[in-house]
Amino acid sequence: MRTTKKNLTMPVRGAALLAAVVVGAAGCSSQEKFEVTDLCGRKVDSALVAPFLPEGETLKVDDDISAPEQPRCKVSVDDELHLYVRGNIDKPGFDLLKASERSMRRLGNPAPADGIGDGATIADHGAMAVQACTYKGEKSQYILDIDGVDLPKDTAERRGALEELLRAHLPVIMEAEGCRP
Repeated sequence: MRTTKKNLTMPVRGAALLAAVVVGAAGCSSQEKFEVTDLCGRKVDSALVAPFLPEGETLKVDDDISAPEQPRCKVSVDDELHLYVRGNIDKPGFDLLKASERSMRRLGNPAPADGIGDGATIADHGAMAVQACTYKGEKSQYILDIDGVDLPKDTAERRGALEELLRAHLPVIMEAEGCRP
């Protein structure tokens, strides 16, 4: 009889242990959806950044890599890069889009995007825009470059999200840097 009782309690104890592990595991997976409202020290609509970020446990927005006239920031979730944004003020008369054609090809299928600055290119994993401006009284151009993008998984959706971010963020970051169109 003692053997029967032991045989009956083992499955019950095992089921209780399994339930505790499942409940505990569900409690440990505190995945969060993150909101980024600041890119490279500039305000940004968090809805424009959200498509590029997965759920995770930790968000890091690193803008310590910025320098005067060169705002830079990396957005990482769980130590994995998901968005790298770079801005530059440069001398005019240099066709940056043509010069960067090779690097844009590495980002996958670059294509022109209409109505963004003086010219823009959207690729599968990044984007770039150029806008003529006046900086400290001199003719200049502003370059906004975004890469490191693998989300959303759907390429057409990702390209659309890149275009929206580029279109909205170019005038904001230019103004903040004092580069007037």
